[in-house]
Amino acid sequence: MFYLHGKLKYFLYPAPVDMRKSFYTLSGIVSSVMKRNVQNGEVFIFVNRRLTTMKILHLEHGGLVIYHKKLEGGVFKLPTFDEDLPSQSIEWHDLMMIVKNVKPAKQLLKKRQNEVSF
Repeated sequence: MFYLHGKLKYFLYPAPVDMRKSFYTLSGIVSSVMKRNVQNGEVFIFVNRRLTTMKILHLEHGGLVIYHKKLEGGVFKLPTFDEDLPSQSIEWHDLMMIVKNVKPAKQLLKKRQNEVSF
């Protein structure tokens, strides 16, 4: 069940995150770097360096939940924020704009190697 809504507090982590991280490591970032408590019911948003993958960490009834969104094309368009802060408070509307307002990424085409004839 999806329990995110407009009455929760949302925090965007400003640095890129390795998307192999899971519950314990992301919780560690929340407590040690962002100086927040994951058990307060707040929502924490992490994005990778290429802006193609997002993880949202949230404590719901029964335990921690990670929502994971990976784009097949395009990149997330993040709001402007101060990268020196340990976290950036954003609103529900901002999160929805990040998820919905996906801009297409530039496609770099690789040159094909010449096929070998037999």
